Amino acid sequence: MRTNTRRATAMAVALLCTAAVAGCSGGSGAPAKKSGAPEDLAAASAAASARPSPSATAVSKVSARSTSLGKILVDGEARTLYLFEADKRNKSTCTGDCVKIWPPLIVTGKPEAGTGGVKGNLLSTTTRDNGAKQATYNGHPLYRFTGDHKPGDTNGQGDVSFHNTWYVLGTSGKKNTTPQQNTGGGY
Repeated sequence: MRTNTRRATAMAVALLCTAAVAGCSGGSGAPAKKSGAPEDLAAASAAASARPSPSATAVSKVSARSTSLGKILVDGEARTLYLFEADKRNKSTCTGDCVKIWPPLIVTGKPEAGTGGVKGNLLSTTTRDNGAKQATYNGHPLYRFTGDHKPGDTNGQGDVSFHNTWYVLGTSGKKNTTPQQNTGGGY
């Protein structure tokens, strides 16, 4: 009974948030539905906002894991990391509502290279407008996606939102444009 109540509450919150985003945003910054996506990313993002944000982390290791998209970067909790094509070298342009859906990988010191072929010389940080240090790889500020519900999910791959596209990164430091094959992700 308790699970059904929680699920119904979460769905109601997601619907209300989605309605609010649709009614207030005018389409200027809300995430766009990815072509062929099994669910509306705006609804997934609204539902995700009810969960604790995965933005700030004390984990400062960046590793790589083999996935259906190839070998990609993950954080210390094995959550997929993304780049935003609108960003400039070592400068994030994702602010405001964007960080609610695409939380930056915030670190307290220089990120460390973990396993899987991550190159330590490509890891660094950039200072966000609020003074927080965001991890970068080959000059790309790193983000997680609130639509990824568990380690291995790559639901943000190829998403077009906030006027540009989001991609996973390979250990070379370049974007991986391989199309998303499924929503389950997994290693």
